[in-house]
Amino acid sequence: VEHERAAAAPAPLDKGCSLRHSLRLPAASTAAAAADTGMKRPLGRRYGLWFRLRKLIIWLLGVYIAIPFLVKLCPAIQAKLVFLNFVRVPYFIDLKRPQDQGLNHTCNYYLQPEEDVTIGVWHTVPAALWKNARGKDQLWFEDALGSSHPVILYLHGNAGTRGGDHRVELYKVLSSLGYHVVTFDYRGWGDSIGSPSERGMTYDALHVFDWIKARSGDNPVYIWGHSLGTGVATNLVRRLCERETPPDALILESPFTNIREEARSHPFSIYRYFPGFDWFFLDPITTSGIKFANDENVKYISCSLLILHAEDDPVVPFHLGKKLYNIAATSRSFRDYKVQFVPFHTDLGYRHKYIYRSPELPRILR
Repeated sequence: VEHERAAAAPAPLDKGCSLRHSLRLPAASTAAAAADTGMKRPLGRRYGLWFRLRKLIIWLLGVYIAIPFLVKLCPAIQAKLVFLNFVRVPYFIDLKRPQDQGLNHTCNYYLQPEEDVTIGVWHTVPAALWKNARGKDQLWFEDALGSSHPVILYLHGNAGTRGGDHRVELYKVLSSLGYHVVTFDYRGWGDSIGSPSERGMTYDALHVFDWIKARSGDNPVYIWGHSLGTGVATNLVRRLCERETPPDALILESPFTNIREEARSHPFSIYRYFPGFDWFFLDPITTSGIKFANDENVKYISCSLLILHAEDDPVVPFHLGKKLYNIAATSRSFRDYKVQFVPFHTDLGYRHKYIYRSPELPRILR
C-alpha cells in the first residue's frame, strides 16, 4: 500500500503552484533535436528567398509582356519615347542666360511660329565679334546676322534642350570657325511652349530659317541636323527646295534612314526580337504621324550634302548613316551637287555626340 501511495503521489509544486518538471532528456537526444532545428532554419530561409525571387521574376515577366499591349493601345506613349522632350538635361539651368553656359557672345530670343506656340532661340555670333557683342541687346544681334559671316541653323536631337553640354561645345567650335550659330528648342522642349509633333517641329525650323534669311542678306545659310534633328533637317530642306529657296548646304550628323529603321536598330530596344515587334511598337509611331523619312526626303533635295557619322555610335547605328549616303549619292536630285560621307573611326571614341572634338572638323567643313 505504501508503495502504491508513493507511486500515485503527485509531483511536488513549486512556490508558484506549478508543477516541477524534473524529467530530463538524454544528452544525445538534445543534441539531435538542436541539429535538426539548425538544419530547418537555413532550409526555411532558402525556401523563403526562392519564393520571393520567383515572385519577382513572375512580376517582371508580367510587366514585360504587358508593356507592348499598353503601347499599342496608347500610341502617345511611343511618341513620347521618340521625342523624350520631357527629359530636360542638364537640370537647373536658366535658358534665358546662355552666358551661364560660357556663351558670353550669345543672345536669347523668343519667336512665335504660330498662335499659342513660342520657341526659345539662342544666337551665338562668330568669336571675332565677341568683344563687340558684350552688353548688346537683341536688335544688335539681329543686325549682326547681316555681317559678312555665314550662318548655321542647328537642329538638335531628342531629349535635353538647346543648353545641352555637347551642343554648347559645338556652338563654341562653330563660333570659333567664324559662323553665326542659331539654335532653338522645338515646341514642347525646354522653355518653348506647345505640343511636340513632327509637323510642328518642321514648321518651327521653317519659321526660324525664314527669320534668319530676312536678316542675313546674301550670307550663306547652312542647316545642321543631329540625330533626330536630321529628320527635321531633311523635312525642312525638302520643303525649301520645293519652293525653290534651298539652303547653301545640309549637314547631317549621326543620321538614320527613317524612324522605323532607327527604332528597329536601336541598341536600347529590348523588344526588337519580341513577336509582333512591328505591330506593337513601330505601327503606333506611324499612327502618331511620326516618319522622319530621311531616305525619301534626300530624293527631293538639291543642295550640297555632308554626312558625319562615328563608327562607334551606340544610338544611331553607323550602317544607317552609310545606307542614307548610298541613297543620296545615287539620287538624281544631287547630280549637280557634292555629296560627301565622312566616317570617324571607333578608336577616336566620338560615339553619338562628340564629333565636335575632331581636329579635322574645320577642314571638313571648309
